[in-house]
Amino acid sequence: MPTDMPPSERPALPDGPFDGRVAFDAHLRSAFAAAAQQGWREIVFSDPGFADWPLGERRTIAALQAWAASGRSLVLLAEDFQVFDRSHARFVEWRRLWSHVVDARACSGAGAPSVPSLILTSTWSLHRVDPERSRGVCSHQADSRRALRERIDECLRHARPAFPATTLGL
Repeated sequence: MPTDMPPSERPALPDGPFDGRVAFDAHLRSAFAAAAQQGWREIVFSDPGFADWPLGERRTIAALQAWAASGRSLVLLAEDFQVFDRSHARFVEWRRLWSHVVDARACSGAGAPSVPSLILTSTWSLHRVDPERSRGVCSHQADSRRALRERIDECLRHARPAFPATTLGL
């Protein structure tokens, strides 16, 4: 669907607090679907390790496939990406195909800021404030997005390229 569709036809994204893994997963899936339907230009996925994100699901990959196009950008920020090969094999394959739209960065080590758990777009954010209990808040507020963007930018200043699309070896 085009990005200029009337707001009444756009998929509803949650706004306000959420509590628990079921709500977190549902909100992530809504965001993946909205990304494809609304054609978001840039998306930031940030989490210390992405272990409990539904990134290996077929419908997640289908939504990301529908979203991916020229001029789009997905920033992945984590402390490490070790869980991907074990738990998100479909995402790993999708990432290989769409490596030109994915910028994966690792932020860890002495002096590095903690990596927040969030999705950030130009119009909406999901911030998991308490990852252990999957509690957080979704917001359409510009001030909230701006504060989260500042946290992400600080992590990116300390980050290094990670999670390569292909591994060369002997």
